[in-house]
Amino acid sequence: MNIRSSGILLHPTSLPETPGIGTIGKQAYKFVDWLASANQTLWQILPIGPTGYGDSPYASFSTFAGNPLMIDLDMLKEKGWISQEQITPPDYIKNSGYVDFGSVVWWKIPVLKTAASQFLDSCTKEDRDLYEAFKNDNASWLDNYAIFMSIKEYYDAKAQEEDRFGAMWSNYWPKELATHQPKAVSDWHASHVKETEVHKVIQFFFFSQWKKLKEYANSKGISIIGDIPIFVASDSADVWANQNLFQLDENGKSTAVAGVPPDYFSATGQLWGNPLYNWDEMKKTGYKWWIDRIRAMTSVVDFVRIDHFRGFEAYWSVPAGEETAINGKWIPGPDHDLFNKIKEELGDIPIIAEDLGVITDGVAALRDDFELPGMKVLQFAFDVNEEKAGALTNAFLPHEYGSNFVVYTGTHDNETMQGWLNSAKPEERDLIRKYLGACTPGVTITDEQLCPALIRAAFASVAKYAVIPMQDIFAIGSEGRMNVPSTTGGINWQWRMTPEMFSAEKALWLKEMSVLYGRNKA
Repeated sequence: MNIRSSGILLHPTSLPETPGIGTIGKQAYKFVDWLASANQTLWQILPIGPTGYGDSPYASFSTFAGNPLMIDLDMLKEKGWISQEQITPPDYIKNSGYVDFGSVVWWKIPVLKTAASQFLDSCTKEDRDLYEAFKNDNASWLDNYAIFMSIKEYYDAKAQEEDRFGAMWSNYWPKELATHQPKAVSDWHASHVKETEVHKVIQFFFFSQWKKLKEYANSKGISIIGDIPIFVASDSADVWANQNLFQLDENGKSTAVAGVPPDYFSATGQLWGNPLYNWDEMKKTGYKWWIDRIRAMTSVVDFVRIDHFRGFEAYWSVPAGEETAINGKWIPGPDHDLFNKIKEELGDIPIIAEDLGVITDGVAALRDDFELPGMKVLQFAFDVNEEKAGALTNAFLPHEYGSNFVVYTGTHDNETMQGWLNSAKPEERDLIRKYLGACTPGVTITDEQLCPALIRAAFASVAKYAVIPMQDIFAIGSEGRMNVPSTTGGINWQWRMTPEMFSAEKALWLKEMSVLYGRNKA
């Protein structure tokens, strides 16, 4: 991707007009067509793994698996693997409005299990061969994932009966299963073959649909930017099956956890709670787990954004049991050693480095030495104190960019641009107006014009790539915010677009800007 490019940030769960949640079915193809009509060549998504408690795509049961909730049921019906009657949702499942994850899970997962069972009982030889090939190609993670989910479902149900919450594998499962002892795992699998096989079939459903969608997007000249968090969830097959690769005690519990230190935004820092990697053990294996992770991701997307990239240079380690991130310390990460090995194994790596926050010279060197694009976010650009001091030098201002960056109006963790503007102080909006040209005699920029004007500034910037959240294209306020970091509940991860947003007018506007600012040339 060497030409100036632009596109849209939209997670598939936000697509419209399917029961309960957006899917990778017909509406996803419609979105691809809309992107093509708008002369956009990038579609950025969030992590596509199965979401755990809190519904965050950044806390998944597996970094390799796909999210069953995004499987399109109509496409399964068309394949003959389930009937219309079986996929008809109850009345409380709606085709519009925010995603109600709890309701969707309780309805959709049993439907998918029914489809998987019927597939195993009656699929054609051709489909069976495709399924067997899928299992063989993905055995390195699929077997452990399916067994993990089978055990997890059993003990989650048991814990619920006991009114016990937080009953994760490391504190509730029998020790021989919790510590992944081979005989115990093998015995469980032998007595739960059908349950584990069903989970494998559901993954086959997901990746079969995803492969076709990606092929279609690529045929339209659209590249998909995927996303992986640097850390993985404690409650995941990744940690359970690879305990030696993480900083855990003999019972599988974290000895230290991830976060970031106190800063301007938080006096206590952020305590994420993810288990930290045992980088010494990772190195002994030639970083195989990470290489497998990148290889798997690049097989299903075209480019990979890695969240919290600075953690490769040094990571904030907080002793397990702390209530805040204050008492952590910086520990050196694998740095260049890891990326040299990835490059050796996989060649040039299509990675975007999420380099936000406090970035040291070492982090910048790691990014630049491997020629990885960094990120710029316009919401961080306008500091009235800089103006008062007589200069605007903020690194997020378009005139400060280098070319090898992706510019965003905001990310999934930001307020929407319009929501941010609505809450901005008058002097902040005045500064934005001045920067965008309102200090020129005869030029005025109204409040309503600020959001589209900032999008235009992103397109006009020297940054090679520009990606705009779908909510910002339509100047949606706070009701469209995707996530508020370090919070649960509310409307996090729940926003869905409406069918009206497949707007020919907006597509034409984006196309005109692409032409004007030299983006997305054939």
